[in-house]
Amino acid sequence: MKKRFVKFTVLLLAGILLSSTILSGCSKTEVKNSQDDTYTIVTSFYPIYIFTKNVIGDIPGVQVMNMTEPQTGCLHDYQLIPADLKTLEKADAFVINGAGMEAFMDKVIKQRPDLKVIEAAKGMELLKDENGEENPHVWVSISGAVQEVKNIAEGLAASDSKNAAAYRANADKYVKLLEAQSEKMHEQLDEFKNKDIVTFHEAFPYFAKEFGLNIVSVVEREPGTEPSAGELAELIDKIKAAKVKVLFAEPQYSQKAAESIAKQTGAKVYLLDPVVTGQKEAPADSYIKAMDENLKVLVEAFKQNR
Repeated sequence: MKKRFVKFTVLLLAGILLSSTILSGCSKTEVKNSQDDTYTIVTSFYPIYIFTKNVIGDIPGVQVMNMTEPQTGCLHDYQLIPADLKTLEKADAFVINGAGMEAFMDKVIKQRPDLKVIEAAKGMELLKDENGEENPHVWVSISGAVQEVKNIAEGLAASDSKNAAAYRANADKYVKLLEAQSEKMHEQLDEFKNKDIVTFHEAFPYFAKEFGLNIVSVVEREPGTEPSAGELAELIDKIKAAKVKVLFAEPQYSQKAAESIAKQTGAKVYLLDPVVTGQKEAPADSYIKAMDENLKVLVEAFKQNR
């Protein structure tokens, strides 16, 4: 009788332990599943955030976060901060411009070797500057933006297959809006013959190629690196010789050098937006609205300088 009681007690305790293990396992699975319900996409900077936001649309269970502040601008020399790495810890996919824009990617890959990275500029033909360096500002041209949106959609479709059709459908819808904006810009800009301009940053070669603008010179090869007195004098002589009357500064940077050149050449300064910064909670149509504003500025500039 005593042996049977001991045996029964052992079996009872084993059953309780097994039940506890099963329940504990179920609890952990439920927590993991609740965390996995949201597919989190992180983008590197503002224009990529806008494109990705349009590709995602209102797909349930998918969210997009921008890693950098929306006023950061181009990421040429950007250094990752702890907050960036913390944001990337939440990411199921990281969407970047690529083409050398995000020089910090080695650190990201070291931190998150299994992170799905989607390069928006992948496979695109890149223009080179006078030093032979590839220009990563492909999004500034609308045709470049279209290709980036398509690449983002395909990258997300491959990494989140259950929403693949929705990503592609949203991208197609947005691409049609971008193409309509491009047609509108061509209709109004193609009529102008003299489209010689000076820009203040290497952001516009793709845009210029698309809309037939002739960039006579670039004042600052890198934003914030103002030309020396000698370089400025040489540039002024070049502008005078070419009779360029249109200088395009950017709203993200100081117009001090532009105003100085304008005084000495008789040219007029206008603001052209490379759509590299914006609002924190920017609406999905922000890129198209910025391009529409650029169109108005260009038309005004070229009309006054026929």
